[in-house]
Amino acid sequence: MNKRIDIAKVQPKALSAMLTIENYLAETELSNQLKEIIKIRSSMINKCAYCIQMHTTAALELGIDQQKLFAISAWSESPLFDNTERALLKLTDEMTLISHNAVTDETYAECFSLLGEAKLAEAMMQIIMINSWNRFALATKMKH
Repeated sequence: MNKRIDIAKVQPKALSAMLTIENYLAETELSNQLKEIIKIRSSMINKCAYCIQMHTTAALELGIDQQKLFAISAWSESPLFDNTERALLKLTDEMTLISHNAVTDETYAECFSLLGEAKLAEAMMQIIMINSWNRFALATKMKH
């Protein structure tokens, strides 16, 4: 079976609900640079080429350095990320791979300390949303 359903056409209310969350996320205080780093990392873990392409393009348009984008796949070894980025990348890894170890108390506490309650909630919602979009794209075999 090559052709898959177009969820947006079959269930437009579902897509509309997802876009409502996207509209909320667009208005959050978390920086657009951090949002794109989260989206790229989660998409890399989920192997969603559609989303990787979309969000690396957006990241470049925001002025994120190419070297930093290249290093996202090995962020824990790279000196290119600041403490906040590193904490959010760790949170992204743990939430995206939630069945491995869930979110550790250490990661949660570090993110809470760096971001505070409101921005941590925003970051968590961003991670949840990109994981949803990755599954949307991969299950339906979305193409560019």
